[in-house]
Amino acid sequence: MRPYLFRAATLLSLASLWSFPLACCSAITAYNVQGPLTIGSATSTSDTAAGTAVYDPPYGSYSGYAAYNPIVLAPPAVPSNLSTQYDLVLPGSASGVQGLSIPQSGSFLGFSVEMSVATEVSNSFLQVPFLNLMQLVAQRGGSVNVRVGGNTQDYAVEVTGLSDNRGICVKKDIDDTRNPTNTPTLLFTPELLYMLSNVSALINVNWWLGIPFNDTSNWRLDIAETGEAILGDRLLGFQVGNEPDLYALHGHRAANYSVWDYFGEFAEIVEAIAADDNIPMRNNLIAPSVSGTWTPEDVWNTGFLTSYDSSLGALAVEKYPDDNCAALYPGGDFGPAKDPQGVFANYLNHTSGQLLVKPYLASTALAQQNGKPFYMFETNTASCGGFPGVSDSFGAALWAADYALQMAYSNFSAANLHVGGLSDSYNPFIPPPTNESLFQGWTIGPVFYSVLAVAEALGSSNTSRVIDLNANNGSIYTPAYAIYENNALARLALFNYVSDASGASNVTATISIDGGRMGEQVSTPQTVKIKYLAAESVAVKENITWAGQTLGSRFEVDGRLKGGENVQTVQCDTSSDTCQVNVPAPGLALVFLSDTAYEEVEPSSVVTFATTSVTNPLVTVTVNPSVLSTSNGNGSIVLGATDHSSRAVPRGSVGVGLSVLLAAATSFVLLKRMV
Repeated sequence: MRPYLFRAATLLSLASLWSFPLACCSAITAYNVQGPLTIGSATSTSDTAAGTAVYDPPYGSYSGYAAYNPIVLAPPAVPSNLSTQYDLVLPGSASGVQGLSIPQSGSFLGFSVEMSVATEVSNSFLQVPFLNLMQLVAQRGGSVNVRVGGNTQDYAVEVTGLSDNRGICVKKDIDDTRNPTNTPTLLFTPELLYMLSNVSALINVNWWLGIPFNDTSNWRLDIAETGEAILGDRLLGFQVGNEPDLYALHGHRAANYSVWDYFGEFAEIVEAIAADDNIPMRNNLIAPSVSGTWTPEDVWNTGFLTSYDSSLGALAVEKYPDDNCAALYPGGDFGPAKDPQGVFANYLNHTSGQLLVKPYLASTALAQQNGKPFYMFETNTASCGGFPGVSDSFGAALWAADYALQMAYSNFSAANLHVGGLSDSYNPFIPPPTNESLFQGWTIGPVFYSVLAVAEALGSSNTSRVIDLNANNGSIYTPAYAIYENNALARLALFNYVSDASGASNVTATISIDGGRMGEQVSTPQTVKIKYLAAESVAVKENITWAGQTLGSRFEVDGRLKGGENVQTVQCDTSSDTCQVNVPAPGLALVFLSDTAYEEVEPSSVVTFATTSVTNPLVTVTVNPSVLSTSNGNGSIVLGATDHSSRAVPRGSVGVGLSVLLAAATSFVLLKRMV
């Protein structure tokens, strides 16, 4: 293991990745705003304040950022054929169980962060709310994996310094806007990578980066050289080409760009890496990261896997189940805008995740044959920022947890939820606009709770194997998974997608464990513990709880769970050797079948981060060490999103900050750079 490298001079900042809360810089500019937005009956148009939107009836009148849209949809009707009672008879041992997944990790569901840019910098630091959120996941699943890259990685350029801006580690080259999203080329310094390392020094966070892929005549391998030197074993690998199947559509390559062109370019970068003595790791490349225009089989049929076996560390794809692009780009080639209410039900059943993974089953099998992990490198509810009222609903939290477990069962090895900007509805977490950061906290997205639930379902042993139980006669509304750990049945994840306040649609699963296989003595336990992911309905956006605790409402999040934890203990019927578990409508019940399975993911102590920090040249905020700082600077900001599928905020916007990240204790600033 290589020692971590610290730079106190940067106050442990992390790049201002708006899509991600890591900020060495405090501002971001988004480009290519397309004008009025129509969403079914609702309309959204540019408001007098840049970056805001106006929603009209039937969703109510609203003017503000899409990330805070108040749209609450109507839950789908209760299905008429719902069975509210079902039995689960399960082997207590994995021996002989057919269809179990490969071993999985509690870090399975991570985050994808689009590289962003900053124009002005104030004091930069690691944001405490972000550190606390990552710690919540790491304490349950063992670690957190984060991908930093995306569209902007292909045009990124590493430089030794950016002297024209104080303390800045990333900067836009406004004279070069050739990339697919019309976002200026990203200039960054090694300070960005030191900041990632600083995060990992505090929390067990690992990183994926991307190698620029726009100029095949001059491969820019600096990020690989400095990334390996600075991050060491915290670096999981390098993505080579982000959605190359869309290069022609974006004008990134010639109109006839094909899988064979990508095959040839990949050979060139492999050769360039082999010739670079400053890149000691030669087998950690990730490809092809196609998004659907090409299938993985299109790439495999070129001989890609056999030709580059020694260079590939993992295989990857990127996929969203739907898109909201027509609403964001009216008059384009996306067809009519989709009404969020009309698509809501598509996310509220087990079929959604099954259909999403089905096209990749042959590739996950092929990956195993070739000894490679297979990643869903970027996903979320819908591209182009998601659907308001859908992507930020409790229903999305149930969907994301089900989808993640379905991918784990289907032998993916990791999946990353994309994090966008204030113009997106699907964010797992959102820092406040910088002009409000002195007095507002963060906002949590419902899908962040999905990450917590999945981390606990899979645990930290790295031995968890998942199976879809096809429960309740295959009901699409009440799926269930079993998780075997160290060869023993450890946990059950039981879902109920139905929204019914009357309680009539609550489901009861009667569980019994069949011992005696292979001579093993395993029986139904006397008690089981249950944690619930719960909310009033699938449509709500707040008051979501995990084991009775919540991260807080809009602008109230400091990264710590609030309230007393409520873990229910159910007495099993020893006469029938059965346990009855209630699954509310809606909700997710995570059932722990042994004390060992529970204690593995239940933090013995709560570790949080406190700070006293200067957040504005004119304002010094002193916070008691027992209280977390939520401030993230008050620079003059222009901000939005850089994903090609995200609606952006016009250049010249004022105070829409996005200094997204992390804050460490003041004493941490005193750390010396260590080699």
